[in-house]
Amino acid sequence: MRKKSALASGLWLLLILALLCSACAKSETNRSEEEAPDAEQPRQTEGNHAANGYPIQTDKTLTYWAELNGNAGSIKPGFQEVPFFQEWQRRTGVKLDFIQPPANQAREAINVLLASGELPDMLEYEWASFPGGPEKAISDGYILRLNDAIDRYAPNLKKYLSEHPEIDKQIKTDAGSYYVFPFIQGDDLLRTYQGPIIRKDWLDELGLEVPVTIDDWYIVLKAFKEKKGIEAPLTFLGVPNPLFGIESGGFVGAYGIKKGFYLDQGEVKYGPLEAGYKTFLALFRKWYAEGLIDKNIATVDTKTLDSNMISGRSGASIWNAGAGIGTWQPIVKEKTPQAQFVPAPYPVLHKGEKPKFGQRSYMYMGSGGVAISSKSTNVEEAVRMLDFGYSPEGHLFFNFGIEGVSYVMKDGYPTYTDLIMRNPDKLAPSQALAMYSRASYFGSFVQDTRYLEQYYLLQEQKDAIQIWSNTDADKNMLPQIPKTEMESTELSAIMLDVTTLVDEMSLKIILGIEPVESFDDYVAQIKALKIQRAIEIQKTALDRYNKR
Repeated sequence: MRKKSALASGLWLLLILALLCSACAKSETNRSEEEAPDAEQPRQTEGNHAANGYPIQTDKTLTYWAELNGNAGSIKPGFQEVPFFQEWQRRTGVKLDFIQPPANQAREAINVLLASGELPDMLEYEWASFPGGPEKAISDGYILRLNDAIDRYAPNLKKYLSEHPEIDKQIKTDAGSYYVFPFIQGDDLLRTYQGPIIRKDWLDELGLEVPVTIDDWYIVLKAFKEKKGIEAPLTFLGVPNPLFGIESGGFVGAYGIKKGFYLDQGEVKYGPLEAGYKTFLALFRKWYAEGLIDKNIATVDTKTLDSNMISGRSGASIWNAGAGIGTWQPIVKEKTPQAQFVPAPYPVLHKGEKPKFGQRSYMYMGSGGVAISSKSTNVEEAVRMLDFGYSPEGHLFFNFGIEGVSYVMKDGYPTYTDLIMRNPDKLAPSQALAMYSRASYFGSFVQDTRYLEQYYLLQEQKDAIQIWSNTDADKNMLPQIPKTEMESTELSAIMLDVTTLVDEMSLKIILGIEPVESFDDYVAQIKALKIQRAIEIQKTALDRYNKR
């Protein structure tokens, strides 16, 4: 049972979020709706389907639970209208009935779904973060242990894992259970895709350089506010939890810490316990009071973020090279030809320092994988459908789409067509690509670096990867560490209360509801919630992982 203090903290957080939601609703600008081109008739593609076991001969219809990607969702309302998902069913021979939770509400929706007991055949979700861990999701009867099913029906995934033992090590629980058909980033280049973004044309107009230090950022944001009249100079995601947009290390990393767990010279630490977090909160409190940060800090979702940056309500953010720069630039340039969104380095305190943190994902991220329900009576069909993504044909399809429609082969190189890169209906490449492939978001396949070589059409996007990768994030991030069911259960219980308290503390101090000096009292409360035990669990699991 959760402690009363944590419940009270949660109520405080809900009250703050409720107040901010009303402000957020008033500030959003309406986005014009764009229609995707009609999907061309699916066609036979490379290879003989029957020769590799596809399409499957079945008259069954399987159920599939997943949240629709934001770029695809901005064009079509549901999975069945998206050409990729139409073609996936056709190629595999498996018909799907999609169950789609509301945007940005996957975590709440899956809790309701699991409690109902009415589970679909397949569930695409971040199972690595399930309370108690994926081994508990298996033992509780929610998802299937896939070892036997992979051996019997998934030759493509099995072959890939045998050839990549480091990946195989990451996607199993500590007990050796496979639990999802994973999303895997197949090249080191793919692991960085997010960082600070700023309006370079505004900087030029004001005679300012791209900011590097925290002091530089203050000067720039203040100039955006006072000289250009920008309502919310800096905006970033506050959903699904407060300060979500800075969790990779933006701004907070300048103080040598992260909002979560990290490594400091091999020692496991938790950022909100450290003095640097207090300094960071004081900084953001000052910026918020001066109107330099979006007033709706706790409720900014992806649609609001897009709206802020496209409308000019904001001029700086932390977001993706594709969904950020690649989406915003072509839209804004139509009305403002001189508009330019460029990457900025992760902020540091002093010029010449190398950022300690920055966005850096794992080869296996733990998210975007697809599990099979333990209730499913269609395990073979589900496994074979999911295994398609790891086959040679499936690899091309998931990364590049339909040959002759979204890509063509040129000297053995799958090359996106103008339907993707210069869409006739004015869709941004990120939107068009999400209609015909899954290369730019998660799924049961191995991501191909050749997608990125083309997807980042703008020089600003290519520059972004170089700039954002120039950090020490690899040295300071915890590896993807499997934990025992007991460890996962205990860690989840501790962190449920701890993160609620940290989010409440962070918002109250930033919004000016409580003084910065209350930080020390909060740290004492966090320690009382057994955060040291959580750190110990992380260290034990890390030591065990390093010995495997």
